[in-house]
Amino acid sequence: MLYEMPALDPADLRVLDELSEMRAELRAHLRSKPRWEGQLRRSLFAAAIQGSNTIENITISNSDARALVEHAPMSAEAGERTQQAVIGYRDAMTYVQQTPMMGFFDYSETLLSALHFMITKYQPEKWPGRYRAGGIYVTSADPLEPAFTGPDPDSVPGLMGELVDWLHGGDLDAPAYARAAMAHLNLVGIHPWRDGNGRTARALHTLVLARVGEVAPEFSSIEEWLGEQVNTVQYYEALRSVQRGSFQPEHDAHPWLRFVFTAHHRQAQRVRRRYDWTVRLWNDLALLADEKGLAERTVSALYAAAVGEVRRTTYQQDESLSRDQAIRDIQALTRVGLLAPRGNATTRVYVLDGAATDIAEAAAAAVRGHGRDPYANA
Repeated sequence: MLYEMPALDPADLRVLDELSEMRAELRAHLRSKPRWEGQLRRSLFAAAIQGSNTIENITISNSDARALVEHAPMSAEAGERTQQAVIGYRDAMTYVQQTPMMGFFDYSETLLSALHFMITKYQPEKWPGRYRAGGIYVTSADPLEPAFTGPDPDSVPGLMGELVDWLHGGDLDAPAYARAAMAHLNLVGIHPWRDGNGRTARALHTLVLARVGEVAPEFSSIEEWLGEQVNTVQYYEALRSVQRGSFQPEHDAHPWLRFVFTAHHRQAQRVRRRYDWTVRLWNDLALLADEKGLAERTVSALYAAAVGEVRRTTYQQDESLSRDQAIRDIQALTRVGLLAPRGNATTRVYVLDGAATDIAEAAAAAVRGHGRDPYANA
């Protein structure tokens, strides 16, 4: 038996309608394939990886998260074990991003265990991809009082088979966000593996949305929002409110759905602000580059630096340049005082400088605002 899909109330439907409107607006904006789309996708992907791993106390800096998605070297601050963990999660989520284009895609226990293997392969002692053979619990502040105890290991194969059957044909008339939330809740409740259950459940959540074409996985993931400390606390509270210490699928999962809908709505608000910031920033940086007599393509480097920093290799790839062309452009931006170098050799990056910094700050000030709780007036 799995947690059942709760009935949605009028407030839920209103929140979902608002969410659909924001997603439709974003789809319309992206239809023209703006030049900055790839960079915005990468920044959101980096934030999602960083957020989901932060929940598990696997932390990397913003800079290292960007290096991760750009397949560039991370800093020495990210230890070997941490790097292996986030690389595995990046690979699993990259697979998730590809699934909408897979005509042969099929949900299976093998698929879920393959995602788990990618996420935890750096921990062979945790049996990557293999179901646990013993009991399991999630610790709390009191080591003698677990926050959650998983179901008996003998029941795991049957529950996983039931989950896969549901993914194929269960509640297909329910909103995609509700199905993703229930897949997440049930997988993390079954807790089939010795470690990595939360990360795999969050990857499945995004996979369910990706499979129905809910914009793109980078724009629909809630992991960035969940990874913020105050939201992580609420995440665990939402799970506890339904689980009550163990896998009890007879309980009402509606509080969990409401939390997930809120998370998606808040993240969609964040993405909309990032879109507004990106458009304003890109246009203003284009004017600046023109004033300085720089090639139009250099706006790509300036925008990347405004997001965090730009690497010569990433700029070269983004703009399909030769190595020498990319070097000349970066040197030109540095000479006119719009970029400044940081680091050495393989870790060399460039950050915004001078007038470009002022433009980025003005763009942020123009769109900055507080997020709102979509259920506040329910």
